[in-house]
Amino acid sequence: MANVIDITGLPPERVVFTPSPLAELGAALHALSEPGHHPGLHGWVTATNAALKTDLADRLCEADILWRSSRSDILLPARPGATLAEDLDELDKIGDERFVAAAFEITCSPRYTRPTPSPLVDAGERARIREMAAARGPRQAAFTDRMLTDPDGLRVWLRRLFEDCEEAFFGDIWRRVGIQLAADARHKTELLRRKGLAETLSATSRALWLEDAPDRSGNGNSNSSGSGSGSGSTRIVLDKLAQGRTTAFADPADPGVTFLPTSFGWPHLVFAHAQGWRPVLQYPVASPELPAPAALELVQQRLEALGHPMRMQLCRTLSRGPHSTGELAEAFGITSPEVSRHIATLKKAGLIQTRRRGRYVLHQLDLQVVARLGSDFLEGVLR
Repeated sequence: MANVIDITGLPPERVVFTPSPLAELGAALHALSEPGHHPGLHGWVTATNAALKTDLADRLCEADILWRSSRSDILLPARPGATLAEDLDELDKIGDERFVAAAFEITCSPRYTRPTPSPLVDAGERARIREMAAARGPRQAAFTDRMLTDPDGLRVWLRRLFEDCEEAFFGDIWRRVGIQLAADARHKTELLRRKGLAETLSATSRALWLEDAPDRSGNGNSNSSGSGSGSGSTRIVLDKLAQGRTTAFADPADPGVTFLPTSFGWPHLVFAHAQGWRPVLQYPVASPELPAPAALELVQQRLEALGHPMRMQLCRTLSRGPHSTGELAEAFGITSPEVSRHIATLKKAGLIQTRRRGRYVLHQLDLQVVARLGSDFLEGVLR
């Protein structure tokens, strides 16, 4: 599974790295509502929630359908401003039908990749939105009804909510992290200019890479470091447990791809790619305490390797120290070729280390890799 952005023919200058105050506020609000996703932020979440005035906390609870389980498209601007007010001014320019449709783009369902009518004009879509909101709670259902019946009034209410967040806690946050995010965006922009998109994506996240898809004649190279050649297509691939396809020309009036750095986002790699909207990707900035994510395919391979009962027994023995194939065969009453096949599977998954001692080949469980498996799995499903 992966998300793909076709960038064939896109000029390099249309790939933009820039911070967004509104996107960072959205990431902070998500962390406040789902602290279990962000164990490194527990101290900040506890202190911030405790300091919120009751009225503001209640209003955030009412509107959290926009950021709790997934991030609403309105919180990921393709052309961010320098301040939260500028981002909100741009939101105000969007017509009601498009604004409401974007506001409720909050799921990872296959519907997201298809054009859907605005719930303001389509009864079926309106019923679907109301049903989705009702499942999340009565306050969220009431918020949704207000958005559908009085979009102008609720847009004013929502802007005031974000402005109150800025006054209560986000203004201080942005003054602190905005400098870091701007520096990261400048670094990525310079890296893009000097080294190209493939290396820039690699520096942005190990879950991103550039791929040159072959043309129909079978030509083309995979995982190219360039920007594509020949008649094949060039794509940005996002290693996520979801499938989606879009193009950098989804918005003909504003082609390109926007990358938004975030200091609150890890482990999420948020991708907005609704029909007719410029693709936007919010990525967590590098931090020494954050482990590098494992590829989802490798996580799945490791889980499958451990799914066999005999391999689990072998791992128990190999966790205690190095053993030869002969030792393992004798200990478990199976043949050496059977042991070798199980060892090969575990080794291919990167779960064991092998070294030679004289005429013996010894195998041992890599405890650090196994210890990381749980967090790799969690990071993968939250990405």
